[in-house]
Amino acid sequence: MRLSSRAHTFYRIGSLAALVLFAVVLSPEPTYAYIGPGAGIAFLSSFLIVLTTCFVAGITLLTWPFRWLIRFFRTRHISRKSRVRRVLILGLDGQDPNLTERMMSEGRLPNFQKLYETGSYLRLGTSLPAESPVAWASFQTGCNPGKHRVFDFLIPDRKSYMPKLCSATISPSLHNLDIGPYRIPLGKPQIRFERKSQSFWKILGDHGVFSTIQRVPITFPPEKFHGLLLSAMSVPDLLGTQGTFSYYSSDEGDEHTVTGGAVVQINLEDGAYHGQIDGPENPFRCDGQKLCINFTLEPLGNGEGVRLRIGGREHRLDLRCFTPWILLEFRAGFRMKIRGLCRFYLLEQTPHMRLYMSPVNIDPENPVLPISHPATYSMYLAKTQGRFSTLGLAEDTWALNERVLDEDAFLEQAYLVHEEREKMFLDAIEKTERGVAVCVFDITDRVQHMFWRYLEKDHPANMGKDVTRHQSAIFDVYEKMDELVGRVMQNASDDTVVLVMSDHGFKSFQRGVNLNSWLHQEGYLTVHSGPSGAEWFTEVDWKKTRAYAVGLGGIYLNVRGREAQGIVDEGGAVQSLKDEIREKLIALSDSQFDRLAVGHVYDTSEAYSGPYSEEGPDLIVGFKEGYRASWTSITGAVTKAVFEDNSKSWSGDHCINPPDVPGVLFCSRKIKVNEATIMDIAPSVLDLFGVPIPSFMDGISLFPDQSNALSRETGKD
Repeated sequence: MRLSSRAHTFYRIGSLAALVLFAVVLSPEPTYAYIGPGAGIAFLSSFLIVLTTCFVAGITLLTWPFRWLIRFFRTRHISRKSRVRRVLILGLDGQDPNLTERMMSEGRLPNFQKLYETGSYLRLGTSLPAESPVAWASFQTGCNPGKHRVFDFLIPDRKSYMPKLCSATISPSLHNLDIGPYRIPLGKPQIRFERKSQSFWKILGDHGVFSTIQRVPITFPPEKFHGLLLSAMSVPDLLGTQGTFSYYSSDEGDEHTVTGGAVVQINLEDGAYHGQIDGPENPFRCDGQKLCINFTLEPLGNGEGVRLRIGGREHRLDLRCFTPWILLEFRAGFRMKIRGLCRFYLLEQTPHMRLYMSPVNIDPENPVLPISHPATYSMYLAKTQGRFSTLGLAEDTWALNERVLDEDAFLEQAYLVHEEREKMFLDAIEKTERGVAVCVFDITDRVQHMFWRYLEKDHPANMGKDVTRHQSAIFDVYEKMDELVGRVMQNASDDTVVLVMSDHGFKSFQRGVNLNSWLHQEGYLTVHSGPSGAEWFTEVDWKKTRAYAVGLGGIYLNVRGREAQGIVDEGGAVQSLKDEIREKLIALSDSQFDRLAVGHVYDTSEAYSGPYSEEGPDLIVGFKEGYRASWTSITGAVTKAVFEDNSKSWSGDHCINPPDVPGVLFCSRKIKVNEATIMDIAPSVLDLFGVPIPSFMDGISLFPDQSNALSRETGKD
C-alpha cells in the first residue's frame, strides 16, 4: 500500500521522531569502541550522538514548514522535468550474465525474463579493476577511479609500504588525559571517508529528491544528504578488523590454525565448559588491556545441544544450527558498555566440544561509531525489524576457507543475512512514494566465490571430493534472486523505473599468480635474504626495489619523491619501466599448463583521468580466466614460486581482465543505447528525475530523451 503525498510527509516526520524516541529511551548509556584497523584506541560516544540528534530533531520539527516552502520553490522546476516518481535499484553483487542468460533460456528465471521482454537487458561493463569497491564507487559517482579515488580493496601507504584500506581511514583521538593506569580520551576519533566526487543520491538530495540507500558498498562512514543510508563494505567488527571469527575447542590436541579467525581453548570444569570472548581494548586504560566476557557451556544430555550462559542470560544452542543474534556487553567502566552482536554455531558436542562464533558485529541499536545516516537510522531498523548484521563483509568466507564451517553452515549464514536485507528493502520500497530506494545484496557474490568449484570437476579445490551435493548452490541463489525481483516488481507502478544490476560477473579461479615473486625473479623487487614467504614486505630491500604489487592486481613503481625510499626517477624512467613490465607480463606463461596467464596490462596514466589518477597503481594486471593474484601475493609475501594452485573453497572470482566479467543490467523501461557501463547508472537516475548531469561524470544517461543527457561519442551536451 502506497502512501499519499501528505501521508508520506508525515511518515518522514514520524519516522524521525521515532528514531529520536528509540535513541533517548533505549540508549541511555554512552558506548565506546576500538575501531581500527591500525588506529589504536579510539572511542565515540553514542550518547553524544543521541543528544545531538535530539537537538537536530527538535529544530527539524519546529522549522519543517519553512523548509518545506523553501524546498518547494527551489525544486518545483525539477519536478516538472521529472519523468518518474520512483526509481528502485536492486543490486545483485556479482550476478553473472552467462549464467543468467543460460537460466533464462531454460525457463528458470521467469521474472528476469519478463523484465527482459517488457523492458530491457544489457551486459553492463564493469570498472577497472573489476572489483566490488571500485565498481560500486563508480556506480555511486558516475566516475572513473581517477575521480572517485577508490582503486582496490587495498592500497599501499607510500611512507611505510604497508597495505591499507582504500575506502576509509580511522585515526584515534589525539588528546588524552592519563591518570595512573587510566586514560580519559578528550576527543573523538577522526573517521575519514576516502571516496571522492559526489554520489548521485547526494546530488538528488540537493535538488529535493529523497533517497533510501541500504548496504551499498563503499558507504562507510556514512555521508550526510537528504535521505537515509545504512553503510556496508568497510564497516569493521568490534575488534576493528574486517571480520575475525572465533573457533572454540575442548580438544587439547587440536592444533587447528586459521586465517581470518582465532582458535581458543575451552576447558571442562564441574560438568561445564568455560571459555572467554575477547573484545576490544579498553579505551580507559593506558596499558591497552583487552575487554573480555566469560561464558559457560552446559551439555543438555543425550547430545541434544548445550546451554550457553553469558552476561547473565541463558541461550540454547542446538547442534549445527545458528543461534539468533546474541547481545554481548563489554564493560569498560562505570556505566560504560561496548555492545556487539554475534551468532554461535555448535559444531560438535562429543567427543569434543567445538563451537564457532561469528565476528562480533557493531550493535545497530547502540552503534559505537556511525554506520548509518542519520546516526539513529540503524536504531530505527533494529527496533522495527530486529537486530541485524552490520559488518561490511557479513558472510564468513574465511571460516569456510579454513574448514571451520562447512558448506551447509555457510549457506545457512548467507541466507540469514539475505533475509535481513530483503526485509529492509521491501519495507523501504513500501515507504518510498517519491524518490529513490537502493539495496545491494551480497549473497550472489559470496556463494559464487565459495561454490564455483562445484561447476568444475577438475578444479584444484575439489581434490577428489564429492562435487555433486552442492552443484545447485549457485543456481539456487539465482532462482532466489528471481523471486526477489518478482516481489520488487509487484511494488512497481507505471511511474516507477526498476533497475536490476550487478557490478561484475564471475569466472573460475584455479591458479594464483604471485606478482611480487614474479617481480623478484625479473629483478624489479629485491629481498634481503632470498624468498622466504614472509608477509607484508618484511624482507623487501626498498633501496634496491623498483616495483612492487599491492592488492588484487595493482603494480606500483618505487618512485623517488613519492614513495619513502623511492629509487625510480620521475619522467622517462617511469614510462620506460612501465612499458618494460607490461611487455614481459603479457608474455607470462604458466609452464605447467602451457598457457598465458595475463590478458592485458593497463597503464593507468592512459586508463584513468581526474585529479586522483596518480594516487592509484601505475599498472593494473588483467588476468585471463582461471588466474588471479595469489593469496600470498596479496599479503606482500615473496615466495619461490610464481604460480600456485588455488585449493581454497574460494574458487570463483572476478578480479581478472574487466571485459571478460561484465555485469547484468535489467530495466523495466526501454534503454535507448546499445551498450552501457556501471558509470552510466548515476547520470541515468539523475536524468530520470530531471536533475542536470554534472560535467565531472564520465557516464551518460541510458534514457537520452532530454537535452540534459550526454553523448557517449562526444561527452558533450
